[in-house]
Amino acid sequence: MTPEEIKELPYRPCVGLVVQNADGLIFAGERIDTPGAWQMPQGGVDKGEDAQTAALRELVEETSIIPQAVDIIGETVDWLRYDLPVEVIPNRWGGRYRGQEQKWFLLSFLGVDADIRLETAEPEFARWQWMAAADLLESIVPFKRDLYGQVFREFGL
Repeated sequence: MTPEEIKELPYRPCVGLVVQNADGLIFAGERIDTPGAWQMPQGGVDKGEDAQTAALRELVEETSIIPQAVDIIGETVDWLRYDLPVEVIPNRWGGRYRGQEQKWFLLSFLGVDADIRLETAEPEFARWQWMAAADLLESIVPFKRDLYGQVFREFGL
């Protein structure tokens, strides 16, 4: 794809979730398809779905955490964007998007660690752990680092 073609591509509507435990640590999952790359749960918004509904659906789909085990305590004011690396665009989402436009939610986790199960219908994470925000920033793929920093600043983390 040429740079001009990439500039014309839209952003994929998506949600992201900062799930924080009682100790102030954040859920991070290591991607199955990218060993060593950790991220917070995120996923696309289905047609006709609002962002909060999508966020709670993605939470269950990726972590098995049910909506009753979290309190939504914040959301980003605006939708935040990141661009995929040029070499990734043709292979991700059929080359239809240049990156993602995300609404992020801050969730307080009310459950216990045993409530988190990665063996879902379509697993995305190989393993998970609670991480400090600074450590998660170091573990995320570089092209998402600025966005994660923006999310953490907005939520005061």
